[in-house]
Amino acid sequence: MDRRKFLTTSGWSLLGIAASGSLLKACAPGSREARKIMPTPHNLKMYWGDLHNHCNLTYGHGDMKDAFEAAKEQLDFVSVTPHAMWPDIDKLKDDPRLAWVIGYHTDAFKKLRQGRYEKYVRMTNDYNKEGEFLAFIGYEAHSLEHGDHVALNYDLDAPLVECTSIEDWKRKARGHKVFITPHHMGYQTGYRGYDWKFFTEGDQTPFVEMYSRHGLAESDQGDYPYLHDMGPRQWEGTIQYGLSLGHKFGLIGSTDQHSGYPGSYGDGRVGVLAPSLTRDAIWEALRTRHVCCSTGENILIDFRINDALMGDVVKGNRRNIYVNVIGGSCIDYVDIIKNGRLVARMNGPYTPEKPEGDTVRCKIKMEFGWNREKNYISWNGKVGISKGRILSVTPCFRGAAFTSPQEGETEFHTHVNRVRSVTDNAVELEMYTSMNPNTTTPATQAVLLDVEMPVDGVVTAEFNGKEFSHTLGELLEGSRSHFMRGWLSEAVLFNRAMPESCWTIEHFMEDREPELDTDYYYVRVRQRDQQWAFSSPIWVERV
Repeated sequence: MDRRKFLTTSGWSLLGIAASGSLLKACAPGSREARKIMPTPHNLKMYWGDLHNHCNLTYGHGDMKDAFEAAKEQLDFVSVTPHAMWPDIDKLKDDPRLAWVIGYHTDAFKKLRQGRYEKYVRMTNDYNKEGEFLAFIGYEAHSLEHGDHVALNYDLDAPLVECTSIEDWKRKARGHKVFITPHHMGYQTGYRGYDWKFFTEGDQTPFVEMYSRHGLAESDQGDYPYLHDMGPRQWEGTIQYGLSLGHKFGLIGSTDQHSGYPGSYGDGRVGVLAPSLTRDAIWEALRTRHVCCSTGENILIDFRINDALMGDVVKGNRRNIYVNVIGGSCIDYVDIIKNGRLVARMNGPYTPEKPEGDTVRCKIKMEFGWNREKNYISWNGKVGISKGRILSVTPCFRGAAFTSPQEGETEFHTHVNRVRSVTDNAVELEMYTSMNPNTTTPATQAVLLDVEMPVDGVVTAEFNGKEFSHTLGELLEGSRSHFMRGWLSEAVLFNRAMPESCWTIEHFMEDREPELDTDYYYVRVRQRDQQWAFSSPIWVERV
C-alpha cells in the first residue's frame, strides 16, 4: 500500500506520497537536512516570450506591426509566425467535404511567397533590439502524418526552406541553427496530431509546445481539453506519453493566437532561464531545455535536483529536490511528478489569510471589461495607491478571442493595450475590451500590481471620468466590483488582494530510491485562478 503523511512546511499543507519500499522525505525549512539540499545561487533570470502566433501575413488577422507592438508591451522576446506550407495536403483531395481546407491554406501559402516573407524578415530585424527585446524568424508547416511544427531560426536572414515532408525539413535544417518544434501534441495521429516515433532527441528539437489556445497536452486528462474542430485530446500524442517512452525534451507554451496578439494572456507563454536578454543567451537556454511552460501568468519556478536545473540530465541515487515558486496569485497547489506519478503535493490556503502588521506586501489584479456591446470599449486612466509603493507591474493583456473578422467587418484591426507610465504610486493605462464571447471565455484586460503598503492605504481606479476606491484592508477581505454605467455596462474588478504568504512556497525533499535506469521529475503549479505553470523535467540516471 502507499503510505501517506501530512506535514506542515512554511505554513503550507504538504501531502507526501511515496510508493511502497521507497524513501521520500520532506525537510522543514531551516533544518540541517534542508540546508544540505539548498542549491547553489545562480545569476539566471526568467525571460518570457511567445514563439508561435499568427497575424494577417497568411491566414490569421491583425497587422504584423501591431503584433510586434503588442508583444513589446508584455514579452521579452517573440517570433511572429507565418503559416508556410502543408506538404501532404493532397491527402485531403479524396474527401469533397475538405476542398475548402485545401483552398484556404494554399491561398495563404501563396501570399507568403509574393513578397510578404521578405517584408516579415525586414520587420523582424527592425524590432530586434539586443538586450531590450528580441525578435526571431519562424514559420509553421502542417502535416497530417507528422503533426504540425514550427521552425525557429537563430539567423535574422533565415530563408524560407521548402520541404516535401517534416522529415525532409529536418534533414535540410541539419547544420543550421534552427529548432523544429511540434505543437498541439494531443490530436489524433494521422490527422495533424503528433507521432512520437518521429521524435529525434537533440539540438534540433530540444523542447515541445505543451500548451496553447488549442489546450493542454500534458496528458489526456485535466484542465484545458481540446475543443477545436480538429478533434479531441488523446493519450498517444501527449507529453506524458512521450516521457514514458524515455524521450528527453523541455516544455514550453506559446499562444498559437491567430488575431495578431503574441503573448495573449491565458493562451500560453514560454519562460526561459538565462543570464541575460541576448540572442546567444536565450538561444543557449532554449537549446539546453532551461525552459518552462505557462498558460499565462509569469509564475517563477526554481526547480533543482542536486544543483541541476530544469532540463538537465544528472547522475545519482540520492536526489536532493528543491522547489521555490513565486506565483502571480494564490497558489492552489504545487506538485512534484516522478515518472508520471504524483510524489508530493503542497497545498495552498483555501482562503488567503489576512497578514498581520500595519504594512504588508501583496499582489492586486485590477481587471476591466464585461461590456455587453460587441464594439470595443476604450479604457483610459490610471490605477494608483495613496500610501506605500508599487514594486512592479505585470500586464495581463489579451488579444481577440476569435480567429477571423466578425460579422460586418471587412478587416480586423488589432487593439494594442499599453502601459503608458509607471511610478511608485500610479500606473497609467490605455486598454480596449470587447464583450466576453461566451460565459467561459474571457475577453477582459488586467494588470497585476505587486505592492507594499499599509492596510489603511487606498487603491483607486480612475477611468473614463469615473473613480472607484477601496482600502487595502477591504481588498484583503475580498474582491470588489463596479459597473461604469449601471447594470449590463462595462465593469471594473478590484480582485482580492493576495498576501505574499499565498503566492510563495519553498520546499525541500530527499528521494533515495531510483526506480528506473533514468527517472524523470517535473514540477507543476496551479493557481486558484486556473493559471498553470510547468517546469521542464530533470532526468536522473541511476549510478
